[in-house]
Amino acid sequence: MILFSDTWPRKEKLSGGWLIDFSEMANGYSSLTIVFLGYAYIINLMDKKNNSKRSVATFGAGCFWCVEAVFEKLEGVHAVESGYMGGDVSDPSYREVCSGTTGHAEVVKIHYDPEVISFETLLDWLWRSHDPTTLNRQGADSGTQYRSAIFYHDEAQREAATTSKAAAQAHFSAPIVTEITEASTFYPAEDYHQDYYRLNPGAPYCQMLIGPKLRKLELE
Repeated sequence: MILFSDTWPRKEKLSGGWLIDFSEMANGYSSLTIVFLGYAYIINLMDKKNNSKRSVATFGAGCFWCVEAVFEKLEGVHAVESGYMGGDVSDPSYREVCSGTTGHAEVVKIHYDPEVISFETLLDWLWRSHDPTTLNRQGADSGTQYRSAIFYHDEAQREAATTSKAAAQAHFSAPIVTEITEASTFYPAEDYHQDYYRLNPGAPYCQMLIGPKLRKLELE
């Protein structure tokens, strides 16, 4: 049995090596993380805050590990899911997406409170956090799955994305190649991709790429 208290955040260590982290619940996240024998398990929960004020944005900007780490740091963002969108294969695996044959992009699905952070502000962070001028590439990651993309969920988002893209062009010498496409089915990535930086801060990829990026953006 798990006993809940009003003391947040906290962690509980249970018999058999289980470690349950309740801090996500305190911050309004829709999942909690359970670590058992070195493996992380993410369990979806009912959000304890008012979901009626939540909106969703979906962006592709290279490796979703990096993108997720950036947007998780922003006030007003309640949860970020890594996954796949924009392809023509149902429920693709990471291996299939990486083959470049499914048409999907690695994306993050951002759940946010528009009364705290606007869609336009999320777009500003998108331009700041990756290079939107490199076609199907971010750094050493190359392939259509790493393309820069904004998947809009309604007409207002489409118009905002178009306006923001035009304004952002002034900050880049090369043309922005970010596609603006209507959102399609979102397929969550495998559990080990979720919250990757937060759960694996010591991993080489996190040490060499994600950490420096967050510090450059003054998010860490």
